[in-house]
Amino acid sequence: MPVREKPSGVVQGTLDMLILKTLDLEPLHGYGIGLRLHQISRGVLDVNAGSLFPAFRRLERDGLITGEWRATENNRRAKYYSLTRRGRATLERETREWETQSAAIARVLRASRSEL
Repeated sequence: MPVREKPSGVVQGTLDMLILKTLDLEPLHGYGIGLRLHQISRGVLDVNAGSLFPAFRRLERDGLITGEWRATENNRRAKYYSLTRRGRATLERETREWETQSAAIARVLRASRSEL
């Protein structure tokens, strides 16, 4: 039986990028974003509201997302967030940077003494 990773927080500095990517898929409310990150990561990422909501305010202030109050599927009011054009451009740039950095980190972690 495979060992299941326990839920953890996100890598420092990646929360904004992960929120932007989630909103690139569809507009969602705060709880839905946290749930979607948990689902897509297959339970590895567990982001609490105390981290999400300050990030939403920051992203909204920076013009990367917009928020609109609407009724949820169970008829409660929630703020739904959407990605802006500027947010999409930021996501594309940050994704390229992350892929470059993560590939470099992977090379370092795979390095062996024989490569020195």
